[in-house]
Parts: sequence; structure tokens; C-alpha cells
Amino acid sequence: MGASMRYLSQRFTAPNRMAMAVLNDVGTEELAHLEMVATIVHQLTRDLTPEEIEKAGFGPYYVDHTVGIWPQAAGGIPFNACEFQSKGDPITDLFEDLAAEQKARSTYDNILRLVKDPDVADPIRFLRAREIVHFQRFGEALRSVQEDLDARNFYAFNPSFDAPVACPAEK
Repeated sequence: MGASMRYLSQRFTAPNRMAMAVLNDVGTEELAHLEMVATIVHQLTRDLTPEEIEKAGFGPYYVDHTVGIWPQAAGGIPFNACEFQSKGDPITDLFEDLAAEQKARSTYDNILRLVKDPDVADPIRFLRAREIVHFQRFGEALRSVQEDLDARNFYAFNPSFDAPVACPAEK
């Protein structure tokens, strides 16, 4: 959910059509990833008894949500809008996106280390592969943004985006 909101929000300040298209495409695909993960969780929990839920450590979740799908981190921290970032500087945003895709891939790697059921592992492998593709696409978008800049190097900030600011004493 966070990735989708991040990318779909960032597309509005993308400086070229290529970057905008990548953000739109990947943001839309991330909604499908949310649906896949929610479906897996629903299928794994829908027939659990309250006793099985409590034994597995999910008693507090059950009290608040029964077996409803409610987005939260594995550690129990609920999703909120602070989970996604959109700065409006395309270089900052695309580096954020590259990192987000790597973190998602790492999370899927960790799930695959724990899960052996093919009905869970196979869709997780598919999602992991898509995160790698997203990383590649964001790298291509970053390259297209950098090619439009007034110099060819990596920036801590974007000089073609920010005009120089003169000190009042210099005027």
C-alpha cells in the first residue's frame, strides 16, 4: 500500500514522461501486490479458531480485527500515511523508490527462508521477481531524469531544479 501510494503520488512531479510512466505503472502494479498478499493472509487465517490465533501470538490482533485484513508491519505497527514519501525532487524520490524496492525484495527473501508451503512460496517468489523488475525500471527512470539535467554527475541535490539563492548582502 505504501509503495503504491508513494509512486502514484510522485508521478505528479516527475520531470519527464518516461519517469512519469514508470511511476504510474509500478504504482498500479503495487496495488495488485497488495491484493495478492492480502489474499494469502486471508486464506491462511480464515479458518483458524480463536484458540489457534491466540496460541500463534495473534490474540491482540484478533481482538481488534477478528481475521479481517488490516495493514500492519510484521512487528504489529499499523500502516499510516507516514509510511510513504514524496518530496517533489525526482532524484530524491527515485533513490527512495530504489531503496523501497530493495527492502521489499529483502522482505520476500526473509519470508522464503521461513515458508516452505508452495501455495505461499510460489506467489512470494513471483512478487520478489517483480521487485527486481521495479528496481530496474526505477534505475532507468533515474537515468532518464539525470540525462535531462544540466550536468552529468550524481547530485546531493538537483541544480537544474533549484535556482541559486543569493544572500541578501550580495544583492
